[in-house]
Amino acid sequence: MNEEKINRINELYRKSKAEGLTEAEAQEQKLLRQEYIMNIRASIQSQMNNIDVVQADGSVVNLGEQHRKKKFNN
Repeated sequence: MNEEKINRINELYRKSKAEGLTEAEAQEQKLLRQEYIMNIRASIQSQMNNIDVVQADGSVVNLGEQHRKKKFNN
């Protein structure tokens, strides 16, 4: 997400507290926040995919793979 969109999120937040948002602005804020959250989730997933943990028995477990297995087994 680029700096311009983050600035817009902050601008809409400040305006919502000061004077309120129009319906169009509220919808824009909602969409921008969803995009921001999706970017954060993707970033965390990418980080997890690059973390390997060495277990006490010497085996190596990738946290991203471990998370996917739990997600699909539940």
